[in-house]
Amino acid sequence: MKIVHYAAVAVLLLGAVYYLWMQPPSLKPVVDGRAAEALAMVQTYRAIGYPTILQAMTEHVRSMKEHDRVSRLGEWRVKQMEGDLYEVRLQVRDQGTTGQWFEREFIWHADLALKKVNAASLPADGVTPKAPDAAP
Repeated sequence: MKIVHYAAVAVLLLGAVYYLWMQPPSLKPVVDGRAAEALAMVQTYRAIGYPTILQAMTEHVRSMKEHDRVSRLGEWRVKQMEGDLYEVRLQVRDQGTTGQWFEREFIWHADLALKKVNAASLPADGVTPKAPDAAP
């Protein structure tokens, strides 16, 4: 009887360790405050046809679901490039009409000093409005 008790405790502990190890990245907080600021700046930046980039990405997933196709947003990743310049990446996987999967990587550069967001990949360019040119 004691062995069954120890086995049950061991299984629970292994399950907890496995859960923590395999925890979805979206549940892991961004530790660096400046990186979190860059992420928030990109997600709340206006998008073409939507109030924010985050809403545009969410609407894309909803639209795909309406057409009986699957779209998955990956985790938002932030990496400091240099100084106040951060790179924010998001992978999107879409299921095509014949069942194959297509993967796109959206990349933005967030400059915290200038409070500016620029598209750094072709997919991101499709949702990010162009900055107005400076007057000569």
